[in-house]
Amino acid sequence: MTVSDDFFAGLHHVQLAIPPGAEPLCREFWGEALGMTELVKPPVLAARGGCWFRGGGLEVHLGVEQDFVAARKAHPGILVNGLRALGERLEAHGHPVQWDGEFPGYDRFYAFDKVGNRLEFLEPEQS
Repeated sequence: MTVSDDFFAGLHHVQLAIPPGAEPLCREFWGEALGMTELVKPPVLAARGGCWFRGGGLEVHLGVEQDFVAARKAHPGILVNGLRALGERLEAHGHPVQWDGEFPGYDRFYAFDKVGNRLEFLEPEQS
């Protein structure tokens, strides 16, 4: 059985794993470098550690994983407006970006958060 195109409404959030105690590193990357707003987690979930961020309709949940291993291949693909400016911002905050022109129709780069998770940022090519 297939579902209609209007069945899915979008993503609520993306969850990435972080090691115990990495919340300050997440605040530096997601809050300061990317400029996202930290959300207050519900008390029952706050007890588990981690932190949540939101910006431009994107919500990222960073959850503590005891046996943490960074996602070096798996990654969210995050659509942005102003990709070049974002790349410059990340590099100014000490996060190198790796440009990749192999996705037709999009400009994109990869970067890693402060705990080593791979992230893809992309923007439709300007015609």
